[in-house]
Amino acid sequence: MGVMRGLRFVVLAAGTLGGLYGAAYGLLTNQARRAERIIGPPVAPPFLADGVYRPDGSGPVPPAEQENALRFAMFGDSMAAGLGVDGPDQLPSVVLARGLAEEADRPVRLDTYAVVGAATRDLPAQVEQALLAPPNVAVIIIGANDVTTLTTVPDAVAGLERVIRTLQEAGCGVVVGTCPDLGVIRPIAQPLKSIARAWSLLLARAQRKAVARVGGIPVALADLLAPEFLARPREFFSSDQFHPSAVGYDAACSVLLPALCTVAGVWTGGPLPKLPHRSALAESRRPTTKFIARVNQRFGRPVRQLAP
Repeated sequence: MGVMRGLRFVVLAAGTLGGLYGAAYGLLTNQARRAERIIGPPVAPPFLADGVYRPDGSGPVPPAEQENALRFAMFGDSMAAGLGVDGPDQLPSVVLARGLAEEADRPVRLDTYAVVGAATRDLPAQVEQALLAPPNVAVIIIGANDVTTLTTVPDAVAGLERVIRTLQEAGCGVVVGTCPDLGVIRPIAQPLKSIARAWSLLLARAQRKAVARVGGIPVALADLLAPEFLARPREFFSSDQFHPSAVGYDAACSVLLPALCTVAGVWTGGPLPKLPHRSALAESRRPTTKFIARVNQRFGRPVRQLAP
């Protein structure tokens, strides 16, 4: 199921959590349908440019030509797959592979397993395929479809932890780009925007803590990138107004690459610079105590207020 089609499930959740009836519920449903019409389904599958990238920036070349390459795998959803770019050289996986090859001064083999529409429950199948030839390092970008399919935060986080441990047991270092802020998507109107934003930030916060707990490196995409997407939407979004453009993906890669170089053992001269967990703008949009109380009541599990 695509993210936008899943907006109607977010409306259903809002009705369940907030006791919405009649006109309010109808308003949210109409907003979801309007956003889906504006964005529409993907017009084409994402590009694929797997292969080996050399430190000089050339590639991809067939893997057989570089047997000593560092193996890099990309897992996750449409953002991990790079849906929305205009050409294969703009794919985030390619940008990261080239950056890693340059920093490591070593060829990097890119293998992409990300699937458009994937949620956390779909990651084990992606990882199972990758473990036929285990990667050395991996980036996972996941979460948006967990929000729109009403996967509970505890279930999504538990599934992510299991996948990370599976990769680590195979000797793979893991970086996770946490759930993006769905509230930056312009076709989603208020009040549906606030509901999508609150749920995605709750999930991102829980993902970040879980990834760090099991020894991966979390990168808070929502908190680090939302201000740029809000300030420069025409540059940062692709023509569908939902997926990032090449500029948006470059911004994501700029915060993912340092973590990727760290888990690859390329940057060993000191600790990874500490990135802020929440920007000032993200902090101002922290989900309210009332919303969190309704989440707790609906799912019967404690979800703590987001801390700075």
